[in-house]
Amino acid sequence: MTDSYYELIATADALGEKLVATDLARGTWSASIQHGAPVSALLVRALERCARREDTRLSRVVIDLLGAVPAEGDLWVRSQVIRGGKQIELIGAEMLAAGPDGQPRPVARASGWRLQQLDTEALAHAAENPPRPVAEAHGRKLAPMDWDRNYVHSLDWRWLTEPMTPGPGESWIKPTVDLVHGETMTPLQRLFAVADCANGIGSTLDITKWTFVNTDLAVHVFRVPNGDWIGIRAETNYGPDGIGTTVGALFDQQGAIGAIQQSVLVRPRHR
Repeated sequence: MTDSYYELIATADALGEKLVATDLARGTWSASIQHGAPVSALLVRALERCARREDTRLSRVVIDLLGAVPAEGDLWVRSQVIRGGKQIELIGAEMLAAGPDGQPRPVARASGWRLQQLDTEALAHAAENPPRPVAEAHGRKLAPMDWDRNYVHSLDWRWLTEPMTPGPGESWIKPTVDLVHGETMTPLQRLFAVADCANGIGSTLDITKWTFVNTDLAVHVFRVPNGDWIGIRAETNYGPDGIGTTVGALFDQQGAIGAIQQSVLVRPRHR
């Protein structure tokens, strides 16, 4: 991989690690803001590196997008142990960017429960049936050649279902770029680099008539994914008041690995 979502500028700036986003972090609704997936993966990177312990791993991560994350300008990411413990720890991370007054302010936050690991191989169980294999999925041209480079240009995205049809949507996705230039993604970073796509996979709305923007994502991981491909099965329920919820399951090619939920703001698209 040579392309990336971010480039590291400084490791020890006063506000945290200092980075800039590349064009591949740009969102699909607007080129001026970042897609939630790279933001989520970068915050998970910070959680994983915070007071690292080899005997623990993240089991649940909640990402809150506090507003539009700007696609241009300096970014800072920092993390801290909120609640330490031998078996259970709560870790926090946040991303900062310049606000309207030019001063850095938080634009996204993450919290993660980090649990101590123990051999429970004999108890391993996954209730969710896996999707059909990647070999049975088909590509879909999500990024026309005349589009400016953005997040969807960074993915190999294979569909198992037809978009906007009743029932859960299913896809296999893998990022084809680095998260931070020159670094190899960890399995959880790779998962979060695509998990935010559940909202789009689970949607049955016509994107020429509606926008559906998620404000968060909550991911529980009972098994760390193995391999490059992440499978997502998701479905969005819509309320009568412009608010929806995406609920989904996450997979690798061996089976289920976790679950995801997202809050969704639904609005008519103005022409």
